Amino acid sequence: RLNTDVELCQSLRRLLADETIMISLDPETRRVAELFMFDFEISGIHLDEEKRKKAVDLNVRILDLCNEFLIGTHIPNKIDKHILPEHIRYNFTAEGNYLQIAGLHADCPDDLVREAAYKIFLHSNAQQLARLEELLASRNSLAQLVGYDTFAHRALQGTMAKNPETVRQFLEKLSEQLSKRTQKDFEMMKKMKMKLNPHNSMLMPWDHPYYSGVLRAERYNIDPGLYCPFFSLGACMEGLNSLFSQLLGISLYAEQTKRGEIWSEDVRKLAVVHETEGLLGYIYCDFFQRPDKPHQDCHFTVRGGRLKENGEYQLPVVVLMLSLPNSARGAPTLLSPGMMENLFHEMGHAMHSMLGRTRYQHVTGTRCATDFAEVPSILMEYFANDYRVVNQFARHYKTGQPLPKNMVSRLCESKKVCAAADMQLQVFYAVLDQIYHGKHPLKKSTTEILKETQEKVYGLPYVPNTAWQLRFSHLVGYGAKYYSYLMSRAVASMVWKQCFAQNPFDRAIGERYRREMLAHGGGKEPMLMVQGMLQKSPSVEDFVDALVSDLDHDFETFIMDS
Repeated sequence: RLNTDVELCQSLRRLLADETIMISLDPETRRVAELFMFDFEISGIHLDEEKRKKAVDLNVRILDLCNEFLIGTHIPNKIDKHILPEHIRYNFTAEGNYLQIAGLHADCPDDLVREAAYKIFLHSNAQQLARLEELLASRNSLAQLVGYDTFAHRALQGTMAKNPETVRQFLEKLSEQLSKRTQKDFEMMKKMKMKLNPHNSMLMPWDHPYYSGVLRAERYNIDPGLYCPFFSLGACMEGLNSLFSQLLGISLYAEQTKRGEIWSEDVRKLAVVHETEGLLGYIYCDFFQRPDKPHQDCHFTVRGGRLKENGEYQLPVVVLMLSLPNSARGAPTLLSPGMMENLFHEMGHAMHSMLGRTRYQHVTGTRCATDFAEVPSILMEYFANDYRVVNQFARHYKTGQPLPKNMVSRLCESKKVCAAADMQLQVFYAVLDQIYHGKHPLKKSTTEILKETQEKVYGLPYVPNTAWQLRFSHLVGYGAKYYSYLMSRAVASMVWKQCFAQNPFDRAIGERYRREMLAHGGGKEPMLMVQGMLQKSPSVEDFVDALVSDLDHDFETFIMDS
């Protein structure tokens, strides 16, 4: 409603048209004013009253459809239990004569269980299909109503990519570079399947996650249980504290909470304090599993930072939410390598929020372009996988013994096994997202587009009567922007290699990172922030090269393992 308030818009337009005033404004204020005008324009403020009302109605309908579609992505499918062989039924939840299939069971060693779960959980649903088709059509109608060719053109305004053409170019070039590596990965998986299941060795979509895991385990013998004793939660938090202290001059201090301040007794409050600037903000750590808590790792803002009218700075307040298992009484909480990496990832988002010093809440911290928002968090994953960083905190909780270097190297190298195929799958999702939000009316049904794109871009066969797109929840929050994960990873990789790989504790580089990338939130064009950090303007080819070079094996570890 605010974005279609004509009086507000006219007031802003007068300000933007006044050159004298605009010259007197600082760059961030000008950008925020332009962002507000962009919000007005994409909501149809420039249209006549009838079309403006239509834009509001479309926005409301899109919101409803998003909520309905999102709920639909999580609803289990039911099947008569007698349809499935008796020996696999116990893998699924029974409900009278029916079995509930609520996921893909991707880690199950039984091929038949994974196949059944894939075919049933992803079975097409007419109601959900109608929701998706109406959502895509409504988004397109809204985009065209306010003057854009497609919804993708509207969604990519203000991002690093800027337009669908750049995204298409990025995904095509990346797919091209991955092609041979992906085929090698699929060949390895196929051989492994033939070895374990000689009667049915054709590689299918339900095999990829399972057999890539089997190959990692076989080649590098990675047992998470061997790593957990070195990654107690306390040690990991100390590691983060030490890293931030050396890199940014920041320390994390536990704070007492007031009565009624926290929503669960196991939530911990951290004060983020700079060595000269003092208190920067607060992080509430909601780390442990409990009934009715969403099972996801995320960061969200309770209060954004901003400059108040009295000249004081309103400190940011954020929540870090993880799903760590509750430890046995008297024993520390032990994290798997994946959990440790997720903790570093989410803390990257938190530092983005804490170190943003924007004048306005509209652009505080992580309120920035989607394809830039994941850069600070993914960059933290590179720190979490560097032995020099890990060696500062990874100690066996009983003996105090440090985690051996070769265990860290093997863990890092294991992640590269079948990584090309994993990345190719992400490219497929991103391409599908671009097609769905591209030119309308779509030439084919969403399922036919899925089949065509899967076989062309991903390479594993489409399974008849399935509709994976109906479980693609990212179409709601990342409509036309799913590529963002890949582009953010490319930027993070370039920042790591050019700035931190030589010395992950370099204070001067840490200060540059804060000054060029973290301080501005969304108050500066994302590509200008990247240029400031890298001291050059990266091309699409640079992004692709950064992602592909991450797949190369470390020669020293490779020789050692051979």
